[in-house]
Amino acid sequence: MVSTDGKTPLKITDVTLRDGQQSLIATRMRTADMTEIAAQMDKVGFHSMEVWGGATFDVAIRFLNEDPWERLRVLKKILPSTPLQMLLRGQNLVGYRHYADDVVIEFLKQAAVNGIDIFRVFDALNDERNIVTSVKAIKECGGHAQLCVCYSLTGPKMGGPIYNLDYYVSKAIILQDMGADSICIKDMAGLLAPDDAYTLVSALKKQLKVPLQLHTHGSSGMAMMTCLKAIEAGVDIVDTALAPFAMRSAAPAVEPIVAVLSGATRDTGLDLRSLLKLDQYIEETIAPKYREFITTTHFSTIDTGVLVHQIPGGMISNLLLQMKQMNALDRLEEVYEEMPRVRKDLGYPPLVTPTSQIVGVQALYNVLFGRYKQITTQLQDYCYGLYGKPPAPVDSEIQRTVLRSYKKGKTPVTSRPADLLEPEMDNAREALKGISQDTRDVLTYALYPVSGLQYLKRKYRLT
Repeated sequence: MVSTDGKTPLKITDVTLRDGQQSLIATRMRTADMTEIAAQMDKVGFHSMEVWGGATFDVAIRFLNEDPWERLRVLKKILPSTPLQMLLRGQNLVGYRHYADDVVIEFLKQAAVNGIDIFRVFDALNDERNIVTSVKAIKECGGHAQLCVCYSLTGPKMGGPIYNLDYYVSKAIILQDMGADSICIKDMAGLLAPDDAYTLVSALKKQLKVPLQLHTHGSSGMAMMTCLKAIEAGVDIVDTALAPFAMRSAAPAVEPIVAVLSGATRDTGLDLRSLLKLDQYIEETIAPKYREFITTTHFSTIDTGVLVHQIPGGMISNLLLQMKQMNALDRLEEVYEEMPRVRKDLGYPPLVTPTSQIVGVQALYNVLFGRYKQITTQLQDYCYGLYGKPPAPVDSEIQRTVLRSYKKGKTPVTSRPADLLEPEMDNAREALKGISQDTRDVLTYALYPVSGLQYLKRKYRLT
């Protein structure tokens, strides 16, 4: 929006408490540490704060013994002036498979009631059929539906037969027509080059009637340049994090952007000194608790190899942790080399949860055990069509190999995946009889029947 003095302030979404910590410390930040700084962050004047969704739900119950619903309620009380935002994986919600429509609808209703204002929704394959139910539910809850186009490449720059300018513009128009309140370019691996950002944002701004937001990562080292070119092209909102939880594989740091735009047409209006005070507190009080999760596999703070392997920030930390547990860190470069091959086999899916996990784990297995000698159930589901339609066809020979022993069939399905699912909420309620009938607890179980049940038994002191 243009102000009376002719300026068009850039809006900032802070992602420190969700994407920042997910990318750098495997989502291990506890609610208690968030509450230490949340009240001061509420005074900054952010457009919104991303505090929930993504991996925060899963990690809270599996590793932190915390109730993610309670975290949301606590933060809502501490952040009354700033809209709260979450990342939603479409029909996957905050899990790793597609859930039935009744679970999606109830989850979004509860998320809205407990504090979420802006729902950032994406599908890992950019298959809009997988976000239809989410959009309808968000609208019914009175929430803001921000719909994403996941940014990906088949080469070093935008273009080629799949991920070209027409692809992104057409996808964004489809999302706007579906009822998007805003559109987000979701560059989860930091692949968006500065010149491509200018071209893409300029084209989208000409076509869209709703605000446009940019989400990118510092993995490749291009993030700050990319943000600046996107700002010059007229992007409305940019994702950033406070410096201690920014850059590397996380989002760009807010402080340099505020400083660069100060006094200019796109001046954010944020106070740099207030941000620096928050940085200091995090550095001295919060960050030291999580040093063990910071990756030290490279001396460099950026990973230029991401331009080839295209692993998103949130995936890198978890992949390294998994390989460390398997004593396989010495095979990391081989996994990086194998990832593009697996991705090509699978029809060039964008690498974002859950497809990043599917591709990443299969690449690891291919390196350790031989190509497609050991196959995950998730990969079988993917090749069968249960995640949706990939941007390009799956390699037919690989597909036959993967589905050879698949129990659900050998001929892939082409319908909307969720249409194949039976309602799940009633069965989840029945499974939790004697433990809890709180709808939020039922949803926790529905999303994670194993780890969710274990957590709920601990929560109610049944184990």
